[in-house]
Amino acid sequence: MTGSLWTSAEIARATGGVASAGFDAAGVTFNSREVETGDLFVALAGEATDGHRFLDQAFARGAAGAIVSEECAGPHVRVGDTFAALEDLARAARARSDARVIGVTGSVGKTSVKEALFACLDRIEPGEAHRSVTSYNNHTGVPLSLARMPRDARFGVFEMGMNHPGELAHLTSLVRPHVALITAIAPAHTEFFADEAAIADAKAEIFRGLEPGGVAIVPGDSPHRERLIAAVPPQAARIVTFGSDRAADVRSVATMRAPAGGTSVTADVNGSELSFTIAQPGAHWVSNALAVLAAVDAVDGDLALAGLALAELGALPGRGARFLVDLSDGQALVINESYNANPASMRATLDVLAHEPGRHVAVLGEMRELGEASADFHAALAGPIAAARVEAVVLVGEAMTPLAEALEGRVDFVHVRDAAAALDHLRRAIAPGDTVLVKGSNGVGLSRVVAGLARKS
Repeated sequence: MTGSLWTSAEIARATGGVASAGFDAAGVTFNSREVETGDLFVALAGEATDGHRFLDQAFARGAAGAIVSEECAGPHVRVGDTFAALEDLARAARARSDARVIGVTGSVGKTSVKEALFACLDRIEPGEAHRSVTSYNNHTGVPLSLARMPRDARFGVFEMGMNHPGELAHLTSLVRPHVALITAIAPAHTEFFADEAAIADAKAEIFRGLEPGGVAIVPGDSPHRERLIAAVPPQAARIVTFGSDRAADVRSVATMRAPAGGTSVTADVNGSELSFTIAQPGAHWVSNALAVLAAVDAVDGDLALAGLALAELGALPGRGARFLVDLSDGQALVINESYNANPASMRATLDVLAHEPGRHVAVLGEMRELGEASADFHAALAGPIAAARVEAVVLVGEAMTPLAEALEGRVDFVHVRDAAAALDHLRRAIAPGDTVLVKGSNGVGLSRVVAGLARKS
């Protein structure tokens, strides 16, 4: 992909602002610590801080220009509201693009599916695919990701998240996807929803932004399948379902654990059979892969090349990445799932642990934003822990108390207050040959446990 990303004249035209000077921007960011030479720095005014305070830092790091709403000594485009300007820039990026755009949401798996989709599309058209980085999936991350899309990209993949009704409706109006994909519906952010059906309704908001003739991709194994299908607007050309059900348009015909730890899959993709291997283990990754293939097929991508990309896909930090820890007389394996957790993803990763060698150790942080049902959701993990043959458990956080009570007398466990205490215990308890799963809601901070163990690797 070639050419500058934005000129000052284009920025001014998109935002209704006034440019102080001419400049070309090669990238866009609102984090002054991430500024690289040639970037456009958007000085957002947030609840905790104001980006205008970091203009000097941004220019010192090489920013080509800035979007501001206050006085600025460097090259800039001045607007009335910098957040509104970021959204305007996002709309302009989408309007000028001929890319095939895919929007991804879901209660679980959306970042993994987004990354897998990007890997597949980049394999099909090297250097011509764009996606939202990390988990930039909220009210600021989505417009930023759109504003970063190169003008000549062939594909754009955008992750969209939400924890309240109405949020996805706005985000999808910015993204305007040709393909809108829901990975799964599961209990997540239940503190803000009456029930799981309400979560399905909120996720289905992604379909409202579908371009005329677009494709809606729905999890066919979900109990909310028909509810999601009913939410697809009439401008959609097709509805595609994926899953293990024989009626699904994209379905797994046969699966087998691969020697290297992934899964060998034979799939039927809208009537075409494809055999491929997924590098990542677990039934949830089979579902992810089927969703990815449905989206690749929807944009007329090469399925065979997509299968090769899935075989080469590495695990993401915090979402399944693995490393060995050196101990005095051997090594232990750590599975890093520390980025986030809800009841469905907890069960899925415990199932992965069940198939690993050695003693099974689980470091489990509390699951947040589960509302009044939180105690029941936590206590219900006792069954999956037993099924995974976990021999030692470290529970982290006050919300884990119901699970501690459910595990009493069934498995060896400790219940600690925070990540620091968990790491301290684990350093004493971990043994050669152990497989250690680390998973919890991001706010629990179990990434610090992973980082502490990694320093020993």
